[in-house]
Amino acid sequence: MPLCQNKILVHKLTVTVPKIAQMTNPHHRKVRSFVRRPGRITNAQHKALRDLLPLFSIPFQNHLINPEKIFSREAPRVLDIGFGDGEALLTLSINNPSVDYLGVEVHEPGIGHLLLLLERAKTSNVWIIRHDASEVLDHMLPDQLFSAVNLFFPDPWPKKRHHKRRLLGPEFIHQLARLLILRGTLQIATDCDDYARSILEFIEKEPLLENTAGARCYAERPKERVITRYEARGVHLGHHVRDLLAHRL
Repeated sequence: MPLCQNKILVHKLTVTVPKIAQMTNPHHRKVRSFVRRPGRITNAQHKALRDLLPLFSIPFQNHLINPEKIFSREAPRVLDIGFGDGEALLTLSINNPSVDYLGVEVHEPGIGHLLLLLERAKTSNVWIIRHDASEVLDHMLPDQLFSAVNLFFPDPWPKKRHHKRRLLGPEFIHQLARLLILRGTLQIATDCDDYARSILEFIEKEPLLENTAGARCYAERPKERVITRYEARGVHLGHHVRDLLAHRL
């Protein structure tokens, strides 16, 4: 059943949507998908970045990739933005060997951790782009390339004065939508109620997307979505996780 106990309402938000002129202005500030923070990287992760990343990575480039040259087969493709420590992405890739996964991340300890997991599991259906997701979407990824796009627990920037730093605004949602094949699935999860309401409103205003749970409703957690350590910790602290699912029209 959709999560509509009392019909979850989307509160009226005061959202400033960039004007077209601003969106096409080369000097308009784009939200980046990350903020660099100090992180401890182990010797093994550092070695993995040096030795293993070239085996699994697609270098950033300022032009569209050629999928036939990148992926060695015709198969469903899934984009995972911000895969964290990579354990959930690895689990999905092992459980679905007939699917190709592309992970986009900048956090080096997380990338190094995933590389070690991929080497240990002998997995061959995962590729990595180590770069800012906003720029990857702008320059590298053609329309209707993916069967699904996953974005789990983006930085919520909970303080109101920081909301402008949130990645998931109307423009980015549109970018995600254009990457999907027809009836492809956009899947987002967050444990920040305010962020969830904003994302839900943006999805329902995007003409390329249809909320699969119904108007103004969140979705049940899909069984195949792996519960990460971040999510488990949040639930333990009493956070309420919201899943949002949409199909490409």
